[in-house]
Amino acid sequence: MKKRIEKKDKKEVQSIGLFNLAVPKGAHKKRKYLGRGSSSGHGKTSTRGSKGQTSRAGRHFYLGFEGGQSPLIRKMPKRGFVSIFKKDFQIVSLDSIAKIKESSVDPVLLEKKGLIKDKDKLVKVLGNKELKAPFTVKAHAFSKQAAENIKKAGGTTEVLTINAIS
Repeated sequence: MKKRIEKKDKKEVQSIGLFNLAVPKGAHKKRKYLGRGSSSGHGKTSTRGSKGQTSRAGRHFYLGFEGGQSPLIRKMPKRGFVSIFKKDFQIVSLDSIAKIKESSVDPVLLEKKGLIKDKDKLVKVLGNKELKAPFTVKAHAFSKQAAENIKKAGGTTEVLTINAIS
């Protein structure tokens, strides 16, 4: 691809292309040659200073290392608690169950309809919507109000155990 540029003062035509492009000044830095004598400016200690842990080979420290001083991260108090027994439920509302036209609702159907992401994870049904049609709902947990509303409409609730899902 060539472009033609005309200079106004000399009336000279110059073509520009890939063959005459130049690298901008400062784009390439010269390599620092280390340990090549005192006249190089990087001789003797090779820019590592004199003596000490940082001048030695294999000087690798962990993140937050403070030269042997007790690191700030270990001085800070630890707060909070994370339970290893916590159960993360996928929440489904009675509103969305009421929109499903089938009488039996289980995690496999909920996944097909796009109401939950994974049928193998725990499902909890919540909601204060009054149902008009009876549903048989299978889930791992129900809120009190959701269970009451399902039973008022003539439906049933089945609590699944974790291993019962296929």
